[in-house]
Amino acid sequence: MQIFISTFSQMLVIFLFLAIGFILRKKNIVPDNAPSILSKMELYVFNVALTLKNMINYCTVENFKANLDLVFYGFATILFAIAISYPLSRLFVKNSKENSERKYLRNIYKYALTFGNYGFMGNFIVLSIFGDEMFFKYSMFTLSINILCTSWGLGILMPSDAKKSRIKQLVKCFLTPPFISMIVGILLGFADIKQYIPPFLNTVLSNAADCMGPVAMLLAGMAVGGYNFKGLFTNKKIYLVTLFRLILIPVTLLLILKLIKVSETILICSLIAYATPLGMNTIVYPAAFGGETKTGSSMAMISNIFAIITIPLMYLLFVVVL
Repeated sequence: MQIFISTFSQMLVIFLFLAIGFILRKKNIVPDNAPSILSKMELYVFNVALTLKNMINYCTVENFKANLDLVFYGFATILFAIAISYPLSRLFVKNSKENSERKYLRNIYKYALTFGNYGFMGNFIVLSIFGDEMFFKYSMFTLSINILCTSWGLGILMPSDAKKSRIKQLVKCFLTPPFISMIVGILLGFADIKQYIPPFLNTVLSNAADCMGPVAMLLAGMAVGGYNFKGLFTNKKIYLVTLFRLILIPVTLLLILKLIKVSETILICSLIAYATPLGMNTIVYPAAFGGETKTGSSMAMISNIFAIITIPLMYLLFVVVL
């Protein structure tokens, strides 16, 4: 029960940050371009600092070898999620072959069924409850998820009229600051340079890294605040995809992992990676290419609300009870 209360408390913290961001945007306390500015701060500063800090401190050759099983299970679970997203997405959008708009809408559902907010929200939950050492393990688990999200995932979120530039966009996905910082951090960790880093630089990395989680949640609230709040709750399909996103898919995955008797660390990483609500990519990328954004906004808002209850309950069930 103590673990449940701790997890539930952290979800309330997340929801409060979301609510603050939402109110700031709705009341026009912040300008309309605030989400764009905060997303760039996240992308170029806070996420980079967090990744570098933890990879440099924990990603030694010995630790990497000791956690190769996390990389393997991360790859296996994301392949499972992608595989089931194809048939499940047809439940939400039918007869899409000859209609480009419906085909693109199906891709949005496909992405939502595959990827939760394993990045910003997942990182925040891991850091808040388990600390830096567990964050390194979680980073190893999500390495394959990151690679497939930035390639296959973001690729299907590009509308059909943007296909001519798809190869260039996919190359850019692999050149993003978070991905580059992960590779650089791994190399620096392997070189064991942490003892040579000046204390002031460690302080800069730590302070910037601490901003990552709260700013990410404020950003999510501001982004949703840019839409008609009531209109986000009218699509009945969103509630069904939220059920799959938060409960059915992670429960199926966790039951399989339980049957094959994986470690508690793998269970925790899988739960956080796949039971988190939908992130912002189904809003940001369609908007960047002129695609439909209301569906992604509804998914993000509704799934974040229900996740306050579902994540603590699933943690209690699969990690503490079973």
